[in-house]
Amino acid sequence: MIKPDLSIEIPETLGAVHFVGIGGAGMSGIARLFKASGLTVTGSDRSDSKTAAKLRALDIPVTVGHDAANIGDADTLVVTSALWADNPEYLAAQERGLTILHRSQALAWLVNKQRLIAVAGAHGKTTSTGMIVTALLELEQEPSFVNGGVISELGTSSALGDGGIFVVEADESDGSFLLYDTAVALITNVDPDHLDHYGSVEAVEDAFVRFADAASEFVVISSDDAGALRVSSRVSHPRVLTFGEAPDADFRVHSIDTSGPVRYVIEHERVSYPGVLRVPGHHNAINAAGAVAVLVGLGFAPDAAIAAVGSFGGTGRRFELHGTVGGVSVYDDYAHHPTEVEAALTAARTVVGEGRIIAVHQPHLYSRTQLMAGEFAETLERTADFTIVLDVCGAREDPVPGVTGETVSSRFADPSHVAYIDDWQRAADFMASYAQPGDFVITLGCGDVNLIVPQLLDSLEQASASSSSRAGAGGE
Repeated sequence: MIKPDLSIEIPETLGAVHFVGIGGAGMSGIARLFKASGLTVTGSDRSDSKTAAKLRALDIPVTVGHDAANIGDADTLVVTSALWADNPEYLAAQERGLTILHRSQALAWLVNKQRLIAVAGAHGKTTSTGMIVTALLELEQEPSFVNGGVISELGTSSALGDGGIFVVEADESDGSFLLYDTAVALITNVDPDHLDHYGSVEAVEDAFVRFADAASEFVVISSDDAGALRVSSRVSHPRVLTFGEAPDADFRVHSIDTSGPVRYVIEHERVSYPGVLRVPGHHNAINAAGAVAVLVGLGFAPDAAIAAVGSFGGTGRRFELHGTVGGVSVYDDYAHHPTEVEAALTAARTVVGEGRIIAVHQPHLYSRTQLMAGEFAETLERTADFTIVLDVCGAREDPVPGVTGETVSSRFADPSHVAYIDDWQRAADFMASYAQPGDFVITLGCGDVNLIVPQLLDSLEQASASSSSRAGAGGE
């Protein structure tokens, strides 16, 4: 993976810009805003996608595959930390002496002098960012934003507004969230993740302390998460607002009811305000409390903020329904940490009824899989009825000998609750043979596991057709 130089000065003018890996949610969002700002934008990605097609429709040429010729007459190259150092476009840009910016630097260039709300944390960032953006629009503001997932109501992950507020999902995985000139910092949680970059839990928490203290206006931080509490105790910022279920939270959420549409109450300054969400899950009531704290901190009335957050309908790859075949519903979720997996499956449990939950888990990163295999296994075994474990999506990492999907599946206490299947088609066919009407199938992971969804649906279609054929033959 590339270790970007985050210390370089970002030029005032970037000229023509080429994005390497433009198909990612964050990169495509920034590319769209660069194009909307009047810049010439091109891009490349390792495979074609719906995102690439949408970019082409905006007159942004996207090349499939990586080749030095792709950078054309670009003046600036935008990359991510997931890029390998031997990428031919990256090497050609170095040879030509082009400006090479990490995507966070490109985003910092976009934000410029606007009032920035930056959302960081090991999980909950995309949903919290989407809640804030949707609520601001409901409150008749015109924010600019870049999110890590498509906001359902808007059909996009980014847009330029003219309200003077810019909302971003800030990436802490490589320390780049420290680049921004942040006005409002929201910290959803602080888990011991991304140790491949930071090296230690202490270094992760140090970065979050710096992120919080650099906010020019105020900080919003979880009152419940152990890591966030440690960070909060070290933050010296004069204005810190806390949210969560803790009795002393500034925005205390309680009376959470997930039996139908999620209902909750936020208590702030001894006044109780009820709220209702369109998205499922206990965890989303807590995400909502964080978003409400940001909005109230900006000056909006609590009741208006809660009502506005209630209009949020979700983001792509967050408990996203892709289809139902033969009574079996297939969802996709970005969850790639044990805490996120538990939240996603707990939310699924509230709506599955009498059906079963079949998880299709793709471990992400060799380092995370090696470190957290036991936690993933315990969480999946406890919250799903059956789990299919795929092989590891290594992303930016080199393989680690002996670390595969079986590293997770072998840690299940009851082997009858799990199957490790490294071939996607065999996994889809196995799922279709196992699933029954009323079951939920949910893919879990932040790699490319969402790409298996069409195979899952197709296998279900074939199983359903085969079942109907057998039933018809039996009735003749």
